[in-house]
Amino acid sequence: MAKEIPRTRIALDASLAYGTSTGDSTYWSGLIEGLSQLSLDLEICFVSPIAEPPEFPASSHLRWVHAPAGSSRWWNLVTFPQTVRKLEASIAHTQYSISPLMRTPAITTVHDVSFFIGPQWFSAKNRNLLQLGVRSACRRAKRVMTVSETSRSEIEQYIPAAKGKVRAVYNATPSWIQPMDRETARMQVQSEFGVMEPYVLTVGTRWERKNMDLAIRAMSGLRSELPHRLLVTGKKGASRDGYGERGIATGYVSNRSLSALYSAAELYLAPSFHEGFGIPVLEAFRCGCPVLSSMGGALPEVVANEEAVIRSWETRDWTAKIEQVLSDPSKLKRMSEQGRARERDFSWTSTAEKTLAVYAEVLQETKK
Repeated sequence: MAKEIPRTRIALDASLAYGTSTGDSTYWSGLIEGLSQLSLDLEICFVSPIAEPPEFPASSHLRWVHAPAGSSRWWNLVTFPQTVRKLEASIAHTQYSISPLMRTPAITTVHDVSFFIGPQWFSAKNRNLLQLGVRSACRRAKRVMTVSETSRSEIEQYIPAAKGKVRAVYNATPSWIQPMDRETARMQVQSEFGVMEPYVLTVGTRWERKNMDLAIRAMSGLRSELPHRLLVTGKKGASRDGYGERGIATGYVSNRSLSALYSAAELYLAPSFHEGFGIPVLEAFRCGCPVLSSMGGALPEVVANEEAVIRSWETRDWTAKIEQVLSDPSKLKRMSEQGRARERDFSWTSTAEKTLAVYAEVLQETKK
């Protein structure tokens, strides 16, 4: 009997998949979703310190590998590279870091380099760890993946060792965000959050980089004829200035509640100083919610509508633009339609296909 030829094996660090690390977790969960929809000749192992979650899809080419570790630091430094070696994987795929113990050709995903662009947004400890770790990972990596052309350019600008190795592969909308009938969504928002007035939505934390204070100040300055509240969804955090006269902090909400909030909102605000991509923009688009975005990082690239980008950090300019849009139903409708069309440009299947193309580059290179 002829010996069966083993399939090529890829090992991914899935420690953040199906977690609560916002965009990072969404990326890995979405990549798993996309890969599960493809027919592949290789085996992809998702290695994680947690046991296989119920959401992990049944697939002949995807495998969950449980590799317990005492701490996240030990996981990154020792457990993951050891497991990759035991699996005899041809490629390892990590995020932001590659252990010096890794002997397998590796790819790392770097979502953004905001720790170089705005070092003041990070504590000294985290900033130094990220800058040193990502520089090191980019030197060791055969390829560096990122989530936008903006981030690709910024990575190559701040990390010369990455030049020529960076590949941009877009994110997509999480499958758990689903548009709802507007009236049904309004009723749920009223029942769950007690909000009966029309409202504007923003999703994020009070972390300085997210620039929530700009949205809060801009909404506080709306003229009285516009009764809109501002719903701020995400980790509340400490804030000297509170949420303004119109602001309501919801804290974390369920995926269904978030879908309702997007679906019933008049407008979504993305005021961040910097984003490597901006998944909430696509979430709003999917639910038919118009978006006004800052010029921070990759947001204009994702929005792809100059009319929806406010190229100013001045509160008065944001207030004026918000008032202009909220006062024009035809503009809101047009922006909603444009957003829905833009969201359809992205899919996790496409993300998976382009990720596989990067794997193929490295496999071909290592065979030489």
